[in-house]
Amino acid sequence: MKKRSAIGIMSRMIGLVKPLAGFMCLAVVLGTCGFVCAEFITVMGGYAILDVLKFETPFSLGGVFAAVIILAVLRAAFRCTEQYLNHYIAFTLLALIRDRVFKALRRLCPAKLEGRDKGDLISVITSDIELLEVFYAHTVSPVCIAAIMTVIMTVFISVQNIVLGMIALCAFLCVGVIVPIVIYKLSGTAADDFRAQSGQLSAFVLENLRGLDETIQFGAGERRLDDLKLRANSLADTQEKMSRNIGLNSAITNCVILVFDLVMLFTAIAMYNSGSVTFAEMLISVIALMSGFGPVVALANLGSVLQNTLASGNRVLDILDETPVTDEVTDGSDVSFSGAKAENVTFAYGDETILDDFTLGIGQGKITGIVGRSGSGKSTFLKLLMRFWRTDSGRITISDTDIDRINTSSLRDNEGYVTQDTQLFHETVEYNVRIAKLDATRDEVEEACRKASVHDFIMTLPNGYDTQVGELGETLSGGERQRIGLARAFLHNAPLMLLDEPTSNLDSLNEAVILRSLLDKDSDKTVVLVSHRPSAMRICDVTYSVENGRMS
Repeated sequence: MKKRSAIGIMSRMIGLVKPLAGFMCLAVVLGTCGFVCAEFITVMGGYAILDVLKFETPFSLGGVFAAVIILAVLRAAFRCTEQYLNHYIAFTLLALIRDRVFKALRRLCPAKLEGRDKGDLISVITSDIELLEVFYAHTVSPVCIAAIMTVIMTVFISVQNIVLGMIALCAFLCVGVIVPIVIYKLSGTAADDFRAQSGQLSAFVLENLRGLDETIQFGAGERRLDDLKLRANSLADTQEKMSRNIGLNSAITNCVILVFDLVMLFTAIAMYNSGSVTFAEMLISVIALMSGFGPVVALANLGSVLQNTLASGNRVLDILDETPVTDEVTDGSDVSFSGAKAENVTFAYGDETILDDFTLGIGQGKITGIVGRSGSGKSTFLKLLMRFWRTDSGRITISDTDIDRINTSSLRDNEGYVTQDTQLFHETVEYNVRIAKLDATRDEVEEACRKASVHDFIMTLPNGYDTQVGELGETLSGGERQRIGLARAFLHNAPLMLLDEPTSNLDSLNEAVILRSLLDKDSDKTVVLVSHRPSAMRICDVTYSVENGRMS
């Protein structure tokens, strides 16, 4: 995770407010008006006391009561409207951030997401983004309001006496600026640790839920449960540390407020005794200070709470700032498929070379088979053809055009890719097939399923094509999921089909039906077939063997 300063994170997050800047300004104005009403209700009480004591005041007792009622009503209206606007801004921005995060994930997929904990990603997308609501609804506007109210109350008290006004300014700055900074520093990395551990715990729980059958089968339940308790206890310890910081924050804030209240009180009394201020000026100044801490106390409480929010913001920014391995191409060429070639391609995952000076030709209308042991680079070559990764050297062309110069939409239209692990969505069978061609008719979907030898099975399901497949297709077997993946490829109907172990989970009968479907395709259909099965290789026009990333 990239380390960013608190100021850097907040400036980036504030930058997202630009589309709603007008609403934010209005919320600040309304919030300021609300606090002015609230604080001057108490000040008006001071004038009422002066009137009762027969001091000369600008307000009569009746005028004070009328003013208090008006201020109370206005305070309620301003506060309600301000909170509505702040939450409207917050939840609108959360929707925009989610949209940006999902777009970023699409750019990063699949290269930058391979091997990443899915549970941690889920934690970022859900809880981390949700925590940003605290920043937008309870931080940006309150900070602006506190700054404005500090100026207003300092000026008001300074009108009574400049010395008392400077004491009030020091008090507001200490509570609203110094205390939050000190608490933030004392909190250390607790919030960052908490968000990281929370994501790791989510990933661990998700992993164990998916592997529950294996855990039961091998009697590993107790050990996995101990691991879960250990992680949960570590998270609880970190959360307890954060709770102590919140308590410390509150204690320090209240102590500072009490100290400045006493300083103001004793200073005002001393100045009254010396004749520097009148009794009215002394009373109003003390009351104004004691009632004026509301906006800056909200900032003081952010010292510990905001750290958790900024930690979440940092994790979200990590995704938004991540650079994809391959960018989407929109200013390149659109091509029609007429063959593909790999020329002297070298590619490595980190320090591990997978393909080394790899060269292979794919003729149009041919079925090209690729065999080789696991780890020899067969699947990697298909991913390079899909431009999921970039070659380290050499080049791959389609229709004599470097794939890096082909528009992404055109490349996807020309290629259909099927892996042995088919990802299904928690939707109907028809939806899971139609995702390959969203405007396909039911007849087209059924025809694709027949070619994938899965139509008859689908018709035995309770609701046929309208049957829900469950989360991750859990209600279907591996072979059934794989056949739906093949149906997608047939429905997509791309001129180049890339099949990575497409029949690994199928019996020989279903394999024969599917392979026959490949042979029955039009002569201009091109297939690259990766398989360990000799039976699959029999339909190939040409077969290549890959060993240690090289052709053999």
